[in-house]
Amino acid sequence: MPSSQIEGMTGPAIDTGGLIMALQKHSEVQGSLFGVLDSPLHGKVRGEQSIMDFPLFSLAKRPQMDPMTFKMEGVQIELKPSANGIATMWDKEVLIYVLSLMCQHLAKTGEVINVFTFNAHDFFRATGVARPSKRDYDRFIEALGRLQGTQIRTNIKTGTIGTKGFFSWFAEAQAMTRAMPNGGEQLMPVRVQICDWLVRAVSRDSRIYDYHHDYFRLGSIERRLYELAHCYSREESAEVTLEILAAKIGSTAPLRALKMQLKKIAAEDRLPDYSIVIREIVPDAPTLDKIGRKTSKTETIVIMKPREKLCDVRFSITQ
Repeated sequence: MPSSQIEGMTGPAIDTGGLIMALQKHSEVQGSLFGVLDSPLHGKVRGEQSIMDFPLFSLAKRPQMDPMTFKMEGVQIELKPSANGIATMWDKEVLIYVLSLMCQHLAKTGEVINVFTFNAHDFFRATGVARPSKRDYDRFIEALGRLQGTQIRTNIKTGTIGTKGFFSWFAEAQAMTRAMPNGGEQLMPVRVQICDWLVRAVSRDSRIYDYHHDYFRLGSIERRLYELAHCYSREESAEVTLEILAAKIGSTAPLRALKMQLKKIAAEDRLPDYSIVIREIVPDAPTLDKIGRKTSKTETIVIMKPREKLCDVRFSITQ
């Protein structure tokens, strides 16, 4: 088990009108409401393959109140929003941080647990936020709510076990406060309970990949491209059609708009560890359109390459 000593706890002060963060560091803290902390996280942030491969989070920063669905090659996913929308790609940062704590605990003790207690400040440190602001803490609290409130239903099995009905990323998420002498409040360590679906994925399937630290500087589509490349292009290049990529990313934008975004991303070349290339493929022979006319419509192909290897395309993503 982790050490019972709690070092360097940082917490926000919250006035009666709302959360106002106090960024000062406490040299010593005598215990905590939830007992022993699982933070700090040592080493890299890590993620599980299923939540990298499939569109399980909203790409939008604004609350997405409409349900999301994904169906491809036998895989089915349905997401229902919480009162504040579907969990976003930015909310996902909290989830993969907690999964990283789980991986750390499992590697250290061999014990599978699903409840974790941590300081919000360590989450910010691990995800590259050096001086979290009041707004950062507000978003963190909002993320906890969406991760607990978003309802997921999928036929993807983890640990050979399927789940009927809906589940949430966090079965429980508590961010309590403590009264301060000045009349304000301080954010206490946070406690979350990971859903069984993810516990099985980490402890039994063990398809765990490190996240590059620059991942947290990317936009939502860039993050999805990085995750897909991490799933399919670690050793060799992979290609995917624009239509399939749009579905795998979770994009609802028109394909033309998505292609423009992808071209910009390819030109800026900011993805850590990977690069992408956009190609237009002209068919060798004309095909027939819906009313039987001959057409030579081009097909847009996106190629994802590992940076350390300038290799040819080896396989195609078909789902």
